Amino acid sequence: MPAVDDIDKHILHELQVDGRLSNQELADRVGLSPSPCLRRVRLLEQRGLITGYTAVVSGREVGLPITAFVRLRLVSHAPEGVTVFEERVRGLAHVIEAYLLAGDHDYLLKVAVASFEAYEQFVRTQLRAIPGVESIETTFAYGTTKPPSPLPLG
Repeated sequence: MPAVDDIDKHILHELQVDGRLSNQELADRVGLSPSPCLRRVRLLEQRGLITGYTAVVSGREVGLPITAFVRLRLVSHAPEGVTVFEERVRGLAHVIEAYLLAGDHDYLLKVAVASFEAYEQFVRTQLRAIPGVESIETTFAYGTTKPPSPLPLG
């Protein structure tokens, strides 16, 4: 796989800051003409460095103002149980991010809900319903001190 050069890094940075840039705007920002810029973007997509384009939506403005970080432990790490757990978590709409961890907990979930009551229902009816969950610990975020940021590409 070819190395990522400074122009590729610049393209990746600009698209992380604003994924809606037109190819012409992107080309201007990175110092290329449109055609080579588009070729590089397509290659970055094909190589898996760019995995998608999304909009950042305000949870508060769409009625999901509560963010919970949920740490879970599984009873067992047998492959079939882990597979079932991960598949079920991927199907939970309120789980907006999920991470496999090393350390005291097995998973960290970022959950968006409308209220504390909605979170309680989510835990009772969805998380606890997943086979093999041993423990659930929750921390609620009451503010954002740094929103999602571009990866530091050097």
